[in-house]
Amino acid sequence: MSIDQKHIEDIPLFIENRDFAAIRQLLIGLPHADAAELLQHLSPVQMAVSFRLLPKTAAAEIFEYIDADHQESLIRALGDNDAAGILNAMSDDDRTAFLEECPEHAVQLLALLDPAQQRVALQLLGYPENSVGRMMTTKFVSIRQDWTIHHALEHIRDRAKDVYYVHVVCSVDDSNRLLGVHRIRDIFLADPKSHVRDLPSAPPLYLKVTDTQEHAVKTFRKYSRTIIPVVNGDMKVVGIVTVDDVLETATEEAAKDIAFLGAVEVPEEPLLRTPLHRLIRQRAGWLVILFIGEMFTATAMGFFEDEIQKAVVLSLFLPLIISSGGNSGSQSSALVIRAMALSEVTLSDWIKVFRREIISGIGLGSILGTIGFARIAVWHELFPSLYGEHWFLIGVVIFFSLIGVVLWGSLAGAMLPFLLRRLGFDPAKAAAPFVATIVDVTGLVIYFVVAATILRGTLL
Repeated sequence: MSIDQKHIEDIPLFIENRDFAAIRQLLIGLPHADAAELLQHLSPVQMAVSFRLLPKTAAAEIFEYIDADHQESLIRALGDNDAAGILNAMSDDDRTAFLEECPEHAVQLLALLDPAQQRVALQLLGYPENSVGRMMTTKFVSIRQDWTIHHALEHIRDRAKDVYYVHVVCSVDDSNRLLGVHRIRDIFLADPKSHVRDLPSAPPLYLKVTDTQEHAVKTFRKYSRTIIPVVNGDMKVVGIVTVDDVLETATEEAAKDIAFLGAVEVPEEPLLRTPLHRLIRQRAGWLVILFIGEMFTATAMGFFEDEIQKAVVLSLFLPLIISSGGNSGSQSSALVIRAMALSEVTLSDWIKVFRREIISGIGLGSILGTIGFARIAVWHELFPSLYGEHWFLIGVVIFFSLIGVVLWGSLAGAMLPFLLRRLGFDPAKAAAPFVATIVDVTGLVIYFVVAATILRGTLL
């Protein structure tokens, strides 16, 4: 079931009529994600009134689906007791993410937590930003390897009241060091009198608290897991990371990469809620850099001014040459960035990519060059005076220029992500506009050098 406009209009009407039972029934009857979406259409006061009608557990779970801006507005609209109830009932990882989003109120919000939850929150916030420690939850089930299966099942059943994820459990030693990871299915099917150490278990897969969240995404993708335990430097289990948190992180990373590929800073707020002055500031930086880069294009054209005056016909093909190089560079850049994101290539593979791009660039350039030459030949037949008696040489210039420009664009677009990764930057910053700007200037040089070489003694 999903929300519709009638749902959005119903709650203010229910509040006005003080029909609180109807509000409660409506929200509880929706999936938590849909209930959160519905509440985000309300004012903070209406949202707070609705939230107070929900059971504490349901309120916390719905709160986790609300975006950060509305979460902060809702917390401010609620009284301390209601806010404390939600914060204490939230999962550790979602609460940490919320506190990260409103650092100016973090101290005040931490004061609302129970002592035990406050210790957990401070522990997770103490890990490096964008680390696995910030995204894990400390609510998990662990069992001892010397326990019987019957004992383990009783323990899991008892812990299930407080832990949401119980379909995968960790086995540990007396010091809480990770020894194995087991599916609940295997435990159910085992002989109750056998021991946990007898369960089938491959070498345990784990993440470290200091691993990056990007590394966690790659690990989940590679091993197709739903839960992976998190250990500290002593190999003691301190939490788990779940696939839903990893999916959220992967979505955020993808959104950042999309922004970088468009040569803009990553927006911190939804587009329509971003102040106009901030949006201009976020876009201006890249545009200024690209504009300065394009100034070199004008400089390059000025350097070849004599050639352009002698053979004005060359200027007709400038957009063709420049766009072909930029397009090939953007393609190569996008393919390499994607391959890096999927761990298909590493820094050590740059020479392999370089060799392949040489072949690809020559092949693609030859295809475009042939089309360009054919276009000149056809136009010469239709309009003999357009290119004059030297039409064939002009066609040869276009043919070899396109090979050179497309080859250079392919190499530049493919190698720039490797260079950025080597320097410690995000390869996604090798944005298509940035690659195109680089290739524009060099493409002009290639074009006019080829023209000067082939047309010397004729048009030049």
